[in-house]
Amino acid sequence: MNLPRKVRVFEVGPRDGLQNEKEIVPVDVKVGLIDRLTQAGLTAIEATSFVSPKWIPQLADAAEVLARIERKPGVAYPVLVPNRKGLDAAIAAGCEEIVIFGAATETFSKRNTNCTIAESLARFSEVCAEAAKHAIRIRGDLSVCLGCPYEGEVAPEQVSAVARDLYALGCYEICIADTIGVGTPGRTRAVFDAVARHIPIEKLAGHFHDTYGQALANTYAALECGVAVFDSSVAGLGGCPYAKGATGNLATEDLLYMLQGLEIETGVDMAKLIEAGQFICGHLGRPTGSRVARALTAKAA
Repeated sequence: MNLPRKVRVFEVGPRDGLQNEKEIVPVDVKVGLIDRLTQAGLTAIEATSFVSPKWIPQLADAAEVLARIERKPGVAYPVLVPNRKGLDAAIAAGCEEIVIFGAATETFSKRNTNCTIAESLARFSEVCAEAAKHAIRIRGDLSVCLGCPYEGEVAPEQVSAVARDLYALGCYEICIADTIGVGTPGRTRAVFDAVARHIPIEKLAGHFHDTYGQALANTYAALECGVAVFDSSVAGLGGCPYAKGATGNLATEDLLYMLQGLEIETGVDMAKLIEAGQFICGHLGRPTGSRVARALTAKAA
């Protein structure tokens, strides 16, 4: 099968990568990270989240971050919103794209958002209707598609059913996420094949965690299915606070290295991407989680 000739990298580092940091990252640092990612050529950078500061104190500065970043034409700076209140705050802050998030299992939905799948869809129905009035683009993220920390394996048909419901709300893209990183290439193919029977493959994205070292293998399996959009996090920052042991987003540098090796165009500059990773890791006081960044930095030394 022919692989896509071009891939859109959806950078989640500033939001997903930083939201679980215990020490509050200053606004200047968040803005500096986003601006460096923009300069590296990324065209989709998840900037922040308009959630209750009570739940995620790290992102209480969402409006200020969005106001201070240097926006570049042609680059999307989506923000996560959990409900209508979050949407209203995001609109007031000048957002142009939002991300809504559901789950493929009932237990994860209840643990993550304190509501059932049906209740979450009803909540997002209102959000999407209001967003449409403001011409705001909507992306839908679907968690635990390849395995759930509470329910174990997830049937591809179950993922497909919820993905269809999200898509029907008006999402331009549905991201299939392996939130706890238990997926394998075979299961990845099965899930994307099931969802693609109802949603065009060009409307699907992949989000893989590297908990079991399978993120790049799963990415390749999704590429073979025709998927051409992938989430990743600079320096491999972040994970999921609701999934025990689920640390380790796929590092953007590692994803880029594989795509470059496949001669797949991304428009992302590796050197500038590594610089962005060094910038944020320098502030956090720890080494990068990207093997590629470590190897290339050592090679250049």
